This record gives sequence, C-alpha cells and structure tokens, in this order.
Amino acid sequence: VHLVESGGGLVQPGGSLRLSCAASGRTFSSYSMGWFRQAPGKEREFVASIGWVAGNTDYADSVKGRFAVSSDNSKNTFYLQMNSLKPEDTAVYYCAATSKGIVTRYPVWYDWWGQGTQVTVSS
Repeated sequence: VHLVESGGGLVQPGGSLRLSCAASGRTFSSYSMGWFRQAPGKEREFVASIGWVAGNTDYADSVKGRFAVSSDNSKNTFYLQMNSLKPEDTAVYYCAATSKGIVTRYPVWYDWWGQGTQVTVSS
C-alpha cells in the first residue's frame, strides 16, 4: 500500500485547507483510514479516522466541529477538510491505513503511513 498526502501549506488563522491522501496498491474495501499530526517537539497525535466503506468517523476533541474527514472510493482517495484553523493546528499531517477494519485512534493499529505534508497556520 502506498499513501501520498497533498494539500498542505501556509494559511492564516481562521482559514481553511483540504488535505488529500491518495491510496494505491490494493483494494480498500475493508480498510479504515486515519489522519495524524506531529508538531515540533511533540508526539504524533490522532486527528480523525474513517471507515473506508461504512463511512463511520471519529475525531479528536481538539478538531471536532472544525475538521471533517471523507472518502471518495472511486478515486481511492480520502480527505481532511480543515476549517477555522488555529496556530496550534500547525504540524506535519500524516495519513495512515489499517487493514483491521476498525476506526481507531491508536497509531500502533495502522499498517501503512504516508510521508506527511506540512500545515502552517500563521499570520
């Protein structure tokens, strides 16, 4: 499985970005996908996750109501729409995939990871 993130960049506080994660290498019908982020000097933290087929979702409290995760099965791509961005959202954002068929917050459950994309929220 190969995951490639895109869509990161510099945005002002209150702005929006949409991250994409293109997946390839196998059929994802029973997979779940996740977004994580890591800021300098901090541990990687869970942001959101989605079941590839069922579409069930989970969000970290810090992003609930501002971020939305979605998938386009026809394109093998899933997305993280980020609205009302704050400086504390600044981090490298990673997408991940698990074949275990569960929506989970724990990095150890994910089998594959993308290379990351930088998101910087600053005026």
